[in-house]
Amino acid sequence: MKSITISHIKDRETNRIEMIDFYNEATEDYEFWSNDFNMHFGYFIPFRTNILKRDTMLNQMNNQVIKRLGITEGKKTLADLGCGMGGTMRYALKKNKKLSAFGVTLSEFQTKKGNALLKGFNGTILKENYNNTSFSSNSFDTALAIESFCHSGHSSNSLKEAYRILKPNGKLVIADAFLKKEPAKLCHGSSYAYQKICNHWSLEKLETIDNMTTKLKQQGFSEVKIEDASFKVAPSVLHVPFAIIGFALKKLLKTKTLKRESLHNLKGSFYALISGLHMRSFGYYIITCTK
Repeated sequence: MKSITISHIKDRETNRIEMIDFYNEATEDYEFWSNDFNMHFGYFIPFRTNILKRDTMLNQMNNQVIKRLGITEGKKTLADLGCGMGGTMRYALKKNKKLSAFGVTLSEFQTKKGNALLKGFNGTILKENYNNTSFSSNSFDTALAIESFCHSGHSSNSLKEAYRILKPNGKLVIADAFLKKEPAKLCHGSSYAYQKICNHWSLEKLETIDNMTTKLKQQGFSEVKIEDASFKVAPSVLHVPFAIIGFALKKLLKTKTLKRESLHNLKGSFYALISGLHMRSFGYYIITCTK
């Protein structure tokens, strides 16, 4: 079982290069997933979100994360660590006119396109690594990471940098998938899905939720609150097979071919759906903590 565990953990530099290539080439595919370029799963609330309209759930995830940050009407600052196209930033800036936001991504395409979409908003996307930003220490009131820290394996470096740039009493909210048990203890089906997700989505690895909680506390974060949002996220995950089929047909009719990065994206989405069936091994969590 030990060899299986090791195979799931990619070389950090190789993974970083693959991730940049993946998002430079496949980001435009996400417009099919979300008109608002939300590059994450959604949050379902009966009678408040429409299970048939994906963007209502995706924007509700934005809302849930922003709500947990406790951003008030006063002038506040927000850091989006792994911001993608800035979908969450735009949502936050629309709701809080006095807010100023900065996002970081390693993708040149996301930086250029995201800043174009942020025109008219008090927000900027920088091409930087969220493990080593240019931001001054103690400079942000709030920070978030939606399905981004997984690309660096939920590493302690990510948490250390988030802690550094937050002001005292600043809040960090993480929304992401985590393992419920160590990789070596996964059943054959879970292990296979896990390996495929890491390979196709350029994830270094997924941390266990227990280890993540420990890492946050060791870093110095307090009031660490863990919420299992798996069942809230599940309805948006169920959109995956329909999105895969629709996107593939659209691309094939238009260009007669699919880019390698698009194929990886589609396959990763499929295995994310499969992992959702293994509820004893995988979970989706929203973590709130304070510096």
